[in-house]
Amino acid sequence: MALNPFTVLWASRMAMSYVPCVSFIMLLRVAILFFRPDIEDIHHRMPDRRITEIRDKYDFVVIGGGSAGSVMANRLSENSNWTVLLIEAGMDEPVLSEIPLLYPSLQRTSIDWQYKTEPSQSSCLGFTGNQSSWPRGKVIGGSSVLNAMLYVRGNQRDYDAWRDAGNEGWGYKDVLPYFMKSQDMRIPELMNSKYHGKGGYLSVEHFRSHSPIVDSFLEAAKEVGYDEVDINGQSQTGFTRSQGTLRDGLRCSTAKAFLRPIKDRPNLHIILHTHVLKIEIENGSATGVLISKMGSIPILVRAKKEVVLSAGAINSPHLLMLSGIGPADKIRKVGIKITKHIPGVGQNLQDHIAMGGVTYLFDSPNESNPLGLGVVLPRVFSYDSFVQFVRDNVGPLFRIPLGEVMGFVNTRYNNDFDWPDVQLFMATAGDNDDGGLLNKRGVGISDEYYEQVFEPILYQDAFTIAPLLLRPYSRGYIDITSSDPYAAPKIVPNYFSDPRDVRTIVEGAKIGYAISQTVAMSKINTTIHNIPPPGCEGYALLSDEYWECQARHYTMTIYHPVGTCKMGPVDDEYAVVDERLRVRGIKCLRVVDASIMPTIVNGNTNAPTIMIAEKASDMIKQDWAGHRKYLSHSI
Repeated sequence: MALNPFTVLWASRMAMSYVPCVSFIMLLRVAILFFRPDIEDIHHRMPDRRITEIRDKYDFVVIGGGSAGSVMANRLSENSNWTVLLIEAGMDEPVLSEIPLLYPSLQRTSIDWQYKTEPSQSSCLGFTGNQSSWPRGKVIGGSSVLNAMLYVRGNQRDYDAWRDAGNEGWGYKDVLPYFMKSQDMRIPELMNSKYHGKGGYLSVEHFRSHSPIVDSFLEAAKEVGYDEVDINGQSQTGFTRSQGTLRDGLRCSTAKAFLRPIKDRPNLHIILHTHVLKIEIENGSATGVLISKMGSIPILVRAKKEVVLSAGAINSPHLLMLSGIGPADKIRKVGIKITKHIPGVGQNLQDHIAMGGVTYLFDSPNESNPLGLGVVLPRVFSYDSFVQFVRDNVGPLFRIPLGEVMGFVNTRYNNDFDWPDVQLFMATAGDNDDGGLLNKRGVGISDEYYEQVFEPILYQDAFTIAPLLLRPYSRGYIDITSSDPYAAPKIVPNYFSDPRDVRTIVEGAKIGYAISQTVAMSKINTTIHNIPPPGCEGYALLSDEYWECQARHYTMTIYHPVGTCKMGPVDDEYAVVDERLRVRGIKCLRVVDASIMPTIVNGNTNAPTIMIAEKASDMIKQDWAGHRKYLSHSI
């Protein structure tokens, strides 16, 4: 049988790229072991309780040790009279997750749930199987261990909209103190801002290293009319060097921030590698959880006060349905007994998507700067970079090419200048610059797409401007597929099901292109890469039809699923939790994570999820002040 020439080319090139890159990473891991005890941090790593050490009862059982669950475990265990169990399905954070540049390599590994969406006929057309990969953290710290570390709070109007929809206490003035409570702002010019906090558990910094082309990006943004701003301050509209959840240049996950400092509290138990099979409901009240550690015989752990579900926008609704809580027809269909019919469980799924693959080529004067102006992986994985990181604590391994600069802009469809409808990620690399080693694998770009579009410009200097749709109209859903708690749920995001989303993202691409045409970018001879994706060859380059085709082929999730356990007032049929995050009709059970967002926020969702947990922990403390009887609520 004749071999496909592309298959041979791909295999040989991957071998040439893979071996040196993997060798570099392995050498880096060994060097950290011997020369970077600050990264090893062996004295503060998570203790993992044996199943025999777990008590029969705790005051609070927290399901999920991610961005929300880590915060909940910390804040609830501040009360020394309360006992808290934190249950996490994954392992402790791997050391290499600390290094900003390596974050894409964590996807599709053992610390990722490795979810896939259902195939689509209108989006993700350039991906294998027309499916989008949805990485989710299966690790203590959750997706804050896998994410791009970008610290974005959203827009003031996001939270005012939550309040105006009937969620009392969730306006911007109500939530700002909780953003500030968690934060330790370390960017000098923002440390005294009234919008930022100091001394909190979560440190926020600029990325320690930035590519020289960042300065060109910011200059170009000013040319098209946008200022450099603090996007987490008074006004979000404008551009910025990205703020990150970082500590001394390294990742600051919620596990590092909120759990490592308090891991030895005697009233807090943390158990890893442990799957929650279902939430036990008795007489309309959550009484405990059924757990199995590494496939062991399930045991029941009871909660004397509350079960707090912080498993994320995919696993929280899935676990509710496994426990008989949710749409009755879907739950009965898989043979589970109905506990409480709540039609909104798993509905209202929203996600941020970007038009990926919009690549610009430029001239990079390597004579004066061997690394070039951007990030080309073979140049970065070098001896000099290795020494800079291990010995000097500087260098390009502290960068994050995906979004060294970001901007919040307004398309012609937006009527509110201070509530922008598109976010632009100014990436200092293209998909061609890692030879397909990281982005192709992580995103799931098909071989045909990569061969046609990126092979001709392999390892050439490039940057990407990815327009992100901030407030999508399209809604998807999460569905249960089996009574087996280990079976993955069905994920249907319904990208571009509302035509308004397509129109907005096309306008965002045009703004990105306008930035590429500025004087600032002409200084490095910027040109758009003009090889179209397979299936888009019939459209004129830069036409609306071309941009739409690009968006439908490279429909890139920004990993922000929310909304599947929606917060809403009592008259909202699809509300799953009330304004105090209590599950409607079930006592002693709350959902605390990104799934409670009624509408997605204007930006990355990690910081808002931490805020939600900070606020929820105060609500719980108020409700149980003086060990009063749990406050009843509407059924």
